[in-house]
This record gives sequence, C-alpha cells and structure tokens, in this order.
Amino acid sequence: MRKVLALLALVSACDRPPVDSTEDPRQQANLSHISGNLVVQSKARGNVVVLLFDAAHPPPPDGTGRPLSFTVVPKETVFANAADGDSGPFTAPYSFSLVAPGEYILKGFVDANADFIPWYFCTGDVDLGDVGGAAVDPISFKPRVITVDADTAADGVPVSFSDTAKVAVDRPVFSPGAAQSITVQPSMVPTQITLTVEPINQGVMQQRQPIFLVRFIDDNGDGQPDDKNGDGVPDMWPRGIVRKVSTDNLLLDENDLDKNGIIDATGADYDHVNPMNGQPIPADGKPDAVVLAAGIDPTTLAPMLLDNMGHVKPQPTPMTQLPVVVRYLALDASDPTKPAPLAKVPGGKWAIYVIQETGQTWRVPNELMPTVAKPLGLPEIGDQGDVLATPAPQ
Repeated sequence: MRKVLALLALVSACDRPPVDSTEDPRQQANLSHISGNLVVQSKARGNVVVLLFDAAHPPPPDGTGRPLSFTVVPKETVFANAADGDSGPFTAPYSFSLVAPGEYILKGFVDANADFIPWYFCTGDVDLGDVGGAAVDPISFKPRVITVDADTAADGVPVSFSDTAKVAVDRPVFSPGAAQSITVQPSMVPTQITLTVEPINQGVMQQRQPIFLVRFIDDNGDGQPDDKNGDGVPDMWPRGIVRKVSTDNLLLDENDLDKNGIIDATGADYDHVNPMNGQPIPADGKPDAVVLAAGIDPTTLAPMLLDNMGHVKPQPTPMTQLPVVVRYLALDASDPTKPAPLAKVPGGKWAIYVIQETGQTWRVPNELMPTVAKPLGLPEIGDQGDVLATPAPQ
C-alpha cells in the first residue's frame, strides 16, 4: 500500500503546471471564421479574389480602409470545364480562418487580367475588364455587415459577382509633372498642379487606358452641385488628397506605417489651432492624419460637367487631365468629416492621391519609382517617384 501511495505522489508531483499561451492579448482572443460560396455570373475568367475589411473602415470610395486579409480561389476551381461565353452561374467555396470577433464586410473581383499582386499598392486594385463582387444584403443590396463572435462563426455567406459590375476603366494612373519635387511655399496663393493620365504597358503593369471620371455630386437631386462642408467649392469626383508621408519611407503615409488605412496607435502629433479665435491647442498625444488643404479645381471643368440647362450631368465625364490646387494649410483629417487645422504646416514630403467614384485609387509616389521598382520586378517609371514638399516651419 505504501508503494502505491508513493507512486501516486510521484505522478501527482509530475503533473504539468497550468500554461498561459502568451501575455499578448491578440493571441488570447477566441478566433472564429467566415465561410460560404462564391456565386459568379460572368463571361470573364480568372482567379477570384475575396477581400476582408473591417466594417468600420470600408475601402474607397466609402473610406480609406485596406483589406485585413484576402483569399484567392483559383480559376480552375471556379470555372472548371466552363465553355467560352458561358456566364454560369459558377460556384465554389471560400473561407477565412482565424477571424477575430468583430464586424466585417466582404468585397472581391474576378481577376480577368491575371495582374493582381496584393503586396504592392500599384498592383493591388481592379482595372479594366475585372468583374466586381461583394457579400450584399438580399433586400437593400448594400454591403452586408457580417458579425463574428467568439462562440458563433459566420457560415454560409455568399459572395456574388456579376458582369453588371464589370470594371469599365483602368485605374487613374497619373503623372504630377512635378519634375521630382514641387515645393508648396508659405503663401496666400495656392500652388497649382496639373495631373495627367499616364498609360503604362510594361511587364505586370497593364494600365493602357487610365482616365479620370469627373462629375459634380448632386445627392439631393436639385440639379446643382452639392457643397456639404460649406467651403464654397462644389463637391465632386474624383477626390484629390495630399497626405504627409513618413520621413523614413516615401511609400508609407505618416502614422499609417502598417498600411491598413487606420491611424497608428503611436506616432507624430502636432499642435492644432482654434479656427474661431486663432488660439493654439496643444498636441493631445494622439497621432494625426495630416493632409494639406487640396482638391480638384472645378473652374475650367464646370462647363463640361453641366448640361445645357446648367444642371449637373448624372454621368461622369472622362478626362485626361485634372487641375489641382494645394494651399499652404495643414489639417488633421483623423475625422475626415471635421478636419482640424494645425498651428503650423510641418516640413516634409507629401503624396498625392486620386480616388475615383469607382473606388479605384492611384498614389504618387509608389513602387514604380526609381531604385524601388526593379528589385521588386516592376517597371521603373521616373515620375512615379515625384513628391510635393513643404519647408520646415519658421
């Protein structure tokens, strides 16, 4: 009996101690998944890309969010034995694993041009001939918000693709004509820049027909351009944004070093100013999304965007050039609906963004810039490294 008790004591002494996986809260989360079927009604052929977004940070044109994850369902799986010209419907399963509790939206496209490379900005968007898709609400046809919690996965979520969502244009690839750098000087006179579309047909870059789709916004339907922020400038598409870039890397926006379209938890913080009385507001410890006051100049475009009655044309007008004005005024666009002026314009480099109503986006500088492109296997385009600059404040 003593031997048995001694043996039990020995076994008990050798029991494994409790182990916590990690102190990192991200690894302690109970993860789940999202899954379902693709439903493709299209004559297009190609791999089908499904993108997962945080519902609170949707992609352009509704927001600035970038995919949290993506999955690619091979062409052979979706369109196996499909005859040319057959529009289906074709179905295939997809899934996202290790999804944290939260709310999400799913968007995607049929990569008809086989040119999607997700790692780079200049190859990570749709272009002419691709076919768009999304998980949509069957009643409102708006993007469906998919809820995932620790106890319940989201299964059976269909993602639909149709030729009615076929992409009609290439991305708004442009040259800023900046001769490497334009300095926005302290002045009451805005800096004027003309963006010109730049077809690229080299290697993996097949943007043969870039175009700007330009129109005034008339959401209230009164025939006149809206001016929702009351700044006296008509609201319009596309949108032009001038964003401060990282001091260490021209390809990264300041305070968005992980490239997820969301302001980093830590980073550069600036003094603001009260626009009502001009009094400074000390930095609050929260990183800022700093932009210069900029936009498309509608002065010369207006005659082409209005009909004979002076009413807003409902369809966009294709254009090859965009006049852009940039003011020497820095704003914190952390809340894009209420941009707050900074006390001083920080010195540094700035990127130019053009965002189409289609959601297609182009940024200069990008990975096609000299010294960066060739090691990545991308064509080197000199003016794709151009930037704007501001001097250090006095």
